[in-house]
Amino acid sequence: MITFQKIRWKNFLSTGDQWTEINLNKSSTTLVIGTNGAGKSTMLDALCFALFNKPYRKINKPQLVNSSNEKGCLVEVEFSVGPRNYLIRRGIKPNVFDIIVDGEMKNKEADDRANQKIVEEQILKLNYKSFTQIVILGSSNFVPFMQLTQAHRREVIEDLLDIRIFSAMNNLLKEEIRQSREVIKNLTLKKNTIKDKISMQEGFIEDLENRHKDKIDENENKIEKLIASALETDKENNSISEKISEKEKELQSYESATEQLRKLGSLKGKISQRVTTITKEHKFFSQNTVCPTCTQSIEEDFRLNKISDAQDKAKELQEGFLKLEESIRLEEDRERHFKTLTKEITELTHGISQNNVRIAGFQRQVRDLQHEVQTLTSQLQDRNSEHEKLDGFKNDLQVVFGKLAEKNEEVKYNDFAYSLLKDGGVKSKIIKKYLPLINKQVNRYLQMMDFYINFHLDEEFGETIQSPVHDKFTYSSFSEGEKMRIDLALLFAWREVARFKNSANTNLLILDEVFDSSLDTVGTDEFTKIIRFVIQDANTFVISHKADMLDKFNNVIEFSKKGGFSYMSQKSVVES
Repeated sequence: MITFQKIRWKNFLSTGDQWTEINLNKSSTTLVIGTNGAGKSTMLDALCFALFNKPYRKINKPQLVNSSNEKGCLVEVEFSVGPRNYLIRRGIKPNVFDIIVDGEMKNKEADDRANQKIVEEQILKLNYKSFTQIVILGSSNFVPFMQLTQAHRREVIEDLLDIRIFSAMNNLLKEEIRQSREVIKNLTLKKNTIKDKISMQEGFIEDLENRHKDKIDENENKIEKLIASALETDKENNSISEKISEKEKELQSYESATEQLRKLGSLKGKISQRVTTITKEHKFFSQNTVCPTCTQSIEEDFRLNKISDAQDKAKELQEGFLKLEESIRLEEDRERHFKTLTKEITELTHGISQNNVRIAGFQRQVRDLQHEVQTLTSQLQDRNSEHEKLDGFKNDLQVVFGKLAEKNEEVKYNDFAYSLLKDGGVKSKIIKKYLPLINKQVNRYLQMMDFYINFHLDEEFGETIQSPVHDKFTYSSFSEGEKMRIDLALLFAWREVARFKNSANTNLLILDEVFDSSLDTVGTDEFTKIIRFVIQDANTFVISHKADMLDKFNNVIEFSKKGGFSYMSQKSVVES
């Protein structure tokens, strides 16, 4: 049970820099009176601001700071939950949010939203909507249960019955299922990836074995052909070498031709000069009988002997010259044979050189192919490592299959639990169990307020209302005063359920201007009887303009305004 003890505030709305404090568990009934704007409803805003960081009325947070002082806005509320005592302190300018447990400051999170979640879910176990349904009934901002949406109606009742834990569990399960499905999706992708790897590795191994063997055979065939070609070329070189040897031997017989031609040419020159000399001498003695130089007569016998000698020598030289020319012609033929043979030997030698280049190329190709064969052979010998890699992929696949099976099983159970925790599951059964009690209590309080109708909430929180005059009425069919009676009956019923469940039970009940709105005199009288004599273990505060009901309350608080600031004063206590 939540027992509210004190609330105090300063520089809050129209309150100045002095503390205004109200003892919340002093009297069973307290009437709060004052003129409009005096500050009667400030306690509602202060209480909601301290607990939920927002005022009860539609006021912007910056407007909560006193407009005169413009700083130091502070609200404190003291309460206990079971054996623990709490103090919540919240302020503006500067911003303050303290949670004090049994006199010690609680370690706070960096984000105030997380601290607020602690207050609502771990300490109060009530959110703003549920708190205002159980503790506060106001004529201005209050949204009655019957005017809430079905989702918000469910939220209030789940808070009352302390079954919102199922919604929290449901949300956790929903997130866990989402995460598990994401894991399953990733595992499925991983499974498919590993399968692809296995398929590729198996293909690689098969290709490695088949392709490498084919390649080795192909290379070895090439090597054989290259070696055969090299041997054939080498054989060809041997044949060429033999030809060169033969031609070199033949060449030796013609090596002197050039030298002989040179000598014969020199001899030919000498013979030509000798012929010229003899020809001149023959011409001289043939044409001259007197020496042209000395003018002496040449003897005829001498001249004729000279002419005869010249003719004989000329004939002799002529015969020698013919023989010489024949010799020269023979040597020229020999020289031509020498040059032809030399050219042929050169060409044959060049052929050998070209063949040697080809043989070197064959040998280089053979070495390259032998190296490739060696590499392929090594890879074939090392294919065990590829099989080990394949085995590793298969082991990974088994692990993924195991995780997938585990996650699918987990999702299966979580889906089942999720279906139980949904609105139509366990919560529906619990709500169904308490609905008769809720309907009974509502009708009981309606009868106490002299309003004889049969009010019924179904499992979807839709209402069915029967009256002696009309069947199947709805909430909106009634007058404002009748709606107020239904709202009050529901409020009292919620408190009964909260008291029964204890987790959402609280000593505090605040009614803001209920008497000043739609209740007639009879309704007001019946209502005061209920809060005085029927509502148990509660400290009820009624905020009203009516000062003629002082005798119906144990305690009276009056708010007034002076100089723009609100002040509070206590009236004498009337014993019930």
